[in-house]
Amino acid sequence: MKKTKIYDGRILGLSVYDGKIEGRKVKREVIEHRGAAAILAFDEEKKLILVKQHRFPHGYVLEIPAGTLEENEKPIKCASRELEEETGYGAKKMTPLITFYPSIGYNSEIIYCFLASGLKKIADLKLDADEILSVEKIDLKKVLRMIKTGKIQDSKTICAVLAYVTRKRP
Repeated sequence: MKKTKIYDGRILGLSVYDGKIEGRKVKREVIEHRGAAAILAFDEEKKLILVKQHRFPHGYVLEIPAGTLEENEKPIKCASRELEEETGYGAKKMTPLITFYPSIGYNSEIIYCFLASGLKKIADLKLDADEILSVEKIDLKKVLRMIKTGKIQDSKTICAVLAYVTRKRP
């Protein structure tokens, strides 16, 4: 496929691909993204640690901590970094939970979700200049109700929570 770069920004790019698939001429516009890591983490009281973050153009959204991978960064390192930056917590262990494409038809982004364990408050928040967020701790049952009623609509949060509650336990 021939790739034409249309835009290259700080977080994403836009490319147009022209070529053939199974002998048919195709043209695809693709948002190019390095990927992201997201973290499902419970505090010492077994409450889910969420962030209420301003996500233009949707306003404030309740979601699990997450962030974009830096160039050549491993997803697990990104998850640890973002957990500390957005919540002030460090984790002894990060276990892969689920990996998925949030918008598979036109976007290359992949999200790596981890389950954080052995949490300890180690720092204050370290937010980027344009990040507007606060930490909220909510009982898992309430989070499930919020997903069912549409109060939580963030795909990474929904995927991570549902993967967690439906996983096979020993």
